[in-house]
Amino acid sequence: GINVPIIAGIMPITNANQIKRSIELSNSSVPPKFFRIMDRFGDDPDKMKQAGIIYATEQIIDLMANGFNNIHIYTMNKPDVAAAIMGGLSNIINE
Repeated sequence: GINVPIIAGIMPITNANQIKRSIELSNSSVPPKFFRIMDRFGDDPDKMKQAGIIYATEQIIDLMANGFNNIHIYTMNKPDVAAAIMGGLSNIINE
């Protein structure tokens, strides 16, 4: 019954400590796959950032494959994160 466009939003998680704190404060959760990413790369900021960008890019590809054409990326004033995601999608999206 929704008669307006839905725009999906993706917030790349590039800092494990921030998301762990958000989970504690909100009593929410993240998918098990992302917990494994945080466990593996969370102690190394550069690795965590790259893994978070790749994970977000995969989510965007999945949304696009399922018919979403407009996706908002919440990069929290991190233009390098936005650029990396756009670079990963450069041959997929229509600019």
